[in-house]
Amino acid sequence: MASLFKRISDVISANLNDLVDRVEDPERMIKQLIREMEENVNSAREGVIDAVASEKQLARELDNQRRQAEEWHGRARKALELGNEALAREALLRKKEHDGIVANLDASWQSAKRTSERLKTQLHALEAKLEEAKLKKGSLVARQRAAQAREQMDQVRDRFQDGLDLNQSFGRMADKVGEMEARMEARDEIYGQYSQVEREFMKMEVDHEVEAELAALRKEMKG
Repeated sequence: MASLFKRISDVISANLNDLVDRVEDPERMIKQLIREMEENVNSAREGVIDAVASEKQLARELDNQRRQAEEWHGRARKALELGNEALAREALLRKKEHDGIVANLDASWQSAKRTSERLKTQLHALEAKLEEAKLKKGSLVARQRAAQAREQMDQVRDRFQDGLDLNQSFGRMADKVGEMEARMEARDEIYGQYSQVEREFMKMEVDHEVEAELAALRKEMKG
């Protein structure tokens, strides 16, 4: 029993933070560790129950032997009152037998009672450590989840930043297209102030000027 308590105490007293640093999934590891601790404490609890049950059984047998010693004492008194000393002597001999058993049982019971009390105290201490470990588990799991949430937020922020950069690129492209659209609108506005007939006359005048220049160039080349 003592080795069992020592083993359980060693498990419960382990530094959870150091263990968390050495595993990939701290939450899963902590839950597994708590389960093992609970199993060990339950085993210890069964051992304590057996010890307490033995102590109670000794206590009942001790009470039974004391009661029989008192009964034989009463019989000896009654036999003596009736004048039967031989029977009274025999009853007292039986009483002495039970007195001897009581003395032996009392020593055993006292030892068993001290043992069961000590084991119950140790069990309560282990249960308290188990509860403390559960509280630590909640704290460490909360810290792990917070760290994971921060990591996910960083990833989202990075993706969001990439989106912003992409938006800026599209923005520059949109500005360029807008500039082209503005130039087209300006061109339409400038040329749109002339009617179709006027534009044909303008084209005819331009064509005439070109033909005149072409004729002058030919004349110059012939000269």
